[in-house]
Amino acid sequence: GAQGGGDFELQQPQDKVSVGGGETLTLTCTTSGVGGGGPVKWLKGWDGGNGGVYEQKGTFPRVTRGGGESNTDFSIHIRDVGGEDAGTYYCVKFNKSVSGVEMFRRGKGTVVSLHDRALVPSMVAAAVVLCLLLLLGLFVTLCMYRRKRRGEAESQRLARLAAVGSFLPIRLRCCAGTPGTPRSQGGKEDNDIHYADLQPGGAAPRHSRTPGAACWGGASIRVAAK
Repeated sequence: GAQGGGDFELQQPQDKVSVGGGETLTLTCTTSGVGGGGPVKWLKGWDGGNGGVYEQKGTFPRVTRGGGESNTDFSIHIRDVGGEDAGTYYCVKFNKSVSGVEMFRRGKGTVVSLHDRALVPSMVAAAVVLCLLLLLGLFVTLCMYRRKRRGEAESQRLARLAAVGSFLPIRLRCCAGTPGTPRSQGGKEDNDIHYADLQPGGAAPRHSRTPGAACWGGASIRVAAK
């Protein structure tokens, strides 16, 4: 972005600048070396006539110098930017000549465009909402996956139990009643036992037998668990 001849250089580093309506636009321009006695001006547009935006002499209500009274910093600030301020701006160094003043050096130009200030907050809000929705979807997916895994594990456990089988031992006690005890229907008559009562229970104590009853050690059966 340097334009110079001899030891004079003009720097206009900004290629493009985007600014919101009503905001302040800053345009940067610096010089170095000796460039003669002419002024430095800011012009808008170049082909087909250019409009003066700022120069060291004159009144420009919305424009102020960024470098104050500096002889090397000719940056400017344009307040309350509107749609009419869009365009290409040039920093130009003029030199005095016999016929008046003529252009000596100019910058490469800065293209200024405007954007809607409300667009940026709305884009940020949309991005936040999108992130929240993505997080919510991820959470729901994770919960469904964990529930599915638990269901599969439970199904596999039940399937293994059904295939292998589980047996619960039940101890039975057989006691012989007295001769007057009624016989069980459909039971086979025995000379010593008229009635047999099979009851689950633990082993009978060795010294707890009562007269008229004979108890013996328990038996066990296996019942497949459902």
